[in-house]
This record gives sequence, structure tokens and C-alpha cells, in this order.
Amino acid sequence: MKRYKSKKLLIPIIAILAPTVLFISEAKAGSFGAEIFCTMRDGGNDHESSWEAAYSYIKRQKGGLFKTSPNQAAAQIVETVVREREEFSYCIEYLDQLYPDRKLQRENNRKEKKRKQEELLKEKRDKKYSEETFDRYSY
Repeated sequence: MKRYKSKKLLIPIIAILAPTVLFISEAKAGSFGAEIFCTMRDGGNDHESSWEAAYSYIKRQKGGLFKTSPNQAAAQIVETVVREREEFSYCIEYLDQLYPDRKLQRENNRKEKKRKQEELLKEKRDKKYSEETFDRYSY
């Protein structure tokens, strides 16, 4: 009976403490990820290398069954920069690059596809035309 009571108390304690430990580690990972991103950008690095470094750190620090998506990592960086505005005041100008204009990207992708298709059609036409030989005297 005594064992049952101790187990009965142990489960609620674990249930209360486990989420707090998990959220604290995520918050620290997002905070340091923001620090990595902002420091690299302020140091003159391009967006891609800064983002990859911060994202890989956040991904590596978050344990558990589920992976951190790029959108979640970007949200963590933005939240940290906004929450600690005084500390990351130099980084606010770089936040827009974390969420690129999706509409513009789709439009650019469509234009690129169309350009490639036109090139392929032109190559086919040129190839077909160059392979044809005209004999003016063949009737």
C-alpha cells in the first residue's frame, strides 16, 4: 500500500516538472539561436550562413521526438529579438529576411520555369530546323 502511494505521488510531480524543463530548454535554445543569428549578421555575414548556423544550433538543442521546423526556429528568433529589444536592437533590421516574401518567390519560380520551357522549345525548334535539309530540286 505504501509503494502505491509513493508511485501515486511521483507521477503528478513528474507531470508538473517535465513540461517546465522542456520549455526552458527550448527558450534557451531560441535565445542563443537569436544571439548567433544577430551576431553573425552584425559581423557582416550573409543571411544564409547566419541562418544555417542559428537553425542548426536550435535544431540540435531541442531534444525529443519531434524536429524543429525552419518556421518554428525563425519564430523563436523573432520572439527573442522582440522580447529582448534593448539587447538585440541592432538585429531588428535583419528579421524581415527570416520570413521572405512567399508571393514574390512563387512568381520568380514561375518566371524561371517559363524561361526554361521557352529555352527547351527553342532548342528543339533549332535542332529540328538544322536537321532538315532542303533540296530545292526534289519534287
